Amino acid sequence: MEYSGEQFDVIVIGAGIMGSCAAYQLSKHGQKVVLLEQFDFLHQLGSSHGESRTIRATYPEDYYSDMVIESSRLWEEAESEIGYQVYIKTPQFDMGPKNNKSLQCVIENCKSSSLPCSVLDNKQVSEQFNGSFELPENWVGLLTQLGGVLKPTKAVSMFQTLALQKGATLRDNMEVIDIKMDYEMGGVYVSTSNGSMFRGKKCVVTIGAWMQKLVKMVSGKALPIQPLHTTICYWRIKKGHEEEFLVDNGFPTFASYSQPYIYGTPSCEFPGLIKIAVHGGYQCDPDNRTWASTEIEDSVYSWIEGIFSGRVDSTKPVFTQSCMYSMTPDGDFVIDFLGGEFGKDVVIAGGFSGHGFKMGPVVGRVLADLVINGEAQGVDLSYFRLGRFEENPKGNVKEFEDQVQSYELLPV
Repeated sequence: MEYSGEQFDVIVIGAGIMGSCAAYQLSKHGQKVVLLEQFDFLHQLGSSHGESRTIRATYPEDYYSDMVIESSRLWEEAESEIGYQVYIKTPQFDMGPKNNKSLQCVIENCKSSSLPCSVLDNKQVSEQFNGSFELPENWVGLLTQLGGVLKPTKAVSMFQTLALQKGATLRDNMEVIDIKMDYEMGGVYVSTSNGSMFRGKKCVVTIGAWMQKLVKMVSGKALPIQPLHTTICYWRIKKGHEEEFLVDNGFPTFASYSQPYIYGTPSCEFPGLIKIAVHGGYQCDPDNRTWASTEIEDSVYSWIEGIFSGRVDSTKPVFTQSCMYSMTPDGDFVIDFLGGEFGKDVVIAGGFSGHGFKMGPVVGRVLADLVINGEAQGVDLSYFRLGRFEENPKGNVKEFEDQVQSYELLPV
């Protein structure tokens, strides 16, 4: 196959948070990189847009905590390079029934690591937050200082700008339709729907909800990654209580280990409103979404009314926003070489299951390591192997009840 266009060390497909971080890290290490995006840069059709994401190190799985700690440092390094803020620090507050196995694992992980934490009963929680949180009698709270709000669209733009400053080439409206091996020269060819072609020694694929479709098309492999449409809800804080919920006043990001699993951020992006959402959604085809809002369960309304002691209007959200998850059966990431005829020339990263954004910087670092060195230090990638689903369709076996449901895959 003859090719006379520009050649690159690495082609990164997908310019969400993971691809943008990978392009930044690769460029930082002297690689000649092109970052391709199928839509406009900073679009709102995937999983890396919006006003806020949380960052926390409180996980039932201990392998994520260290990743978040490293990622927190990398967020700060990138901020210092660009000169503006995308990471607003505030504590993280987890809560749930005393006997919830996931929450128990979170607490044990904090105690066994270097992550300072305070375990509070319901009375101590009320005192700590001046009544803004009121837990049921059989619940406990966990307060940690490594938490905060990330600004997603601004953050993606930051990493793209830093990659550009370090020599990366950025191309949007480049829908990739094929990846082929170059058996004569080595490396890969990447073709797009508008007739463009790129040649690279290596390729990184980070296309979120479109991962299953493209990988099946180019390799025949059916990845167990299910796109979900999820809805973000903003609720009005009642008059006279707005100051209590401000991020600037130290109100925490939070997560509730009950059914359903609820999470949220302080009042930050919209004055007088607080983000409270449910982890999950309904199956969708990313190219044919209905855009219908996720139905809100009755338990969410009662949770808001009770936990926030009537200080947040629980009758209905003020407005909602759409996003997508890329869900694996076990809720863990997929970070691995594609293998087969592509060997180690193509690296895939997907299935971030609604909790990966905070770890974008460390995932970018890992992807750069895999491309440049063939291995990555500091992160145990055995949990993220693609092959784990061949050994067990449900993936990694966990000792606690899953906070996510199992989803059948849509036809590719």
